[in-house]
Amino acid sequence: MTTRSVAQVVLTSRERQVLQGLAAGDPIAKVAQDLTIREGTATGYLKLAKNKLHGVSETPAAVAVGYAIEAIARPCLLDPEALYLPSEQRALVPLIARGMGPAQMAAELHRPVADVRADGRELLTNLQARNRTHLITRAWEFEILTTDQVTAWLR
Repeated sequence: MTTRSVAQVVLTSRERQVLQGLAAGDPIAKVAQDLTIREGTATGYLKLAKNKLHGVSETPAAVAVGYAIEAIARPCLLDPEALYLPSEQRALVPLIARGMGPAQMAAELHRPVADVRADGRELLTNLQARNRTHLITRAWEFEILTTDQVTAWLR
């Protein structure tokens, strides 16, 4: 499969730092504290980054796009064979990366919302992710989410 061409985005150092802190699973308050800036300022940098990253509205989507177009440093890859995920959980990853909520994912997958929520919780546990944004990083590390998947929904 060939990677689609997507316009390159350049984030400022602060935009990148905020997004990478969130990608590591930290809440915005901790990211701001670590950068010695106000939480509102960090939120502002995040908003600017999202606008630059093809206008995504959700933070997991911003991280996915950031990795795909190399606007933020990609995490080191891990052995995908070291992790088993049921297909129901694996199917949620690209939808979470697009910023979908449980009801949207359930409609897309033609599954009950309660089942999607349960699979989402198990997915977080199986990937040892702190939150949905960190889940994107963990999925990228295990090559469950790829550049081709992300760029397919950007176009």
